[in-house]
Amino acid sequence: MGTTSKLAIGVSIASGVLLAAWLLTGTRKEKTKKFIAKGTATLTKTIKQDRSQVIVDDSDIHYV
Repeated sequence: MGTTSKLAIGVSIASGVLLAAWLLTGTRKEKTKKFIAKGTATLTKTIKQDRSQVIVDDSDIHYV
């Protein structure tokens, strides 16, 4: 991995950390928590719906 790639990864991680720190300070903290909780609830609901739609039919099992 070249120096440029390492630098790009380092800058990306540092910017992510700074963004997280900014979002979780001051009045933005409550708004961020509500936003993440809402997204998590929606994602959880979607996953549960997907799992309930899966139908497994094991009646045609082929033995070797």
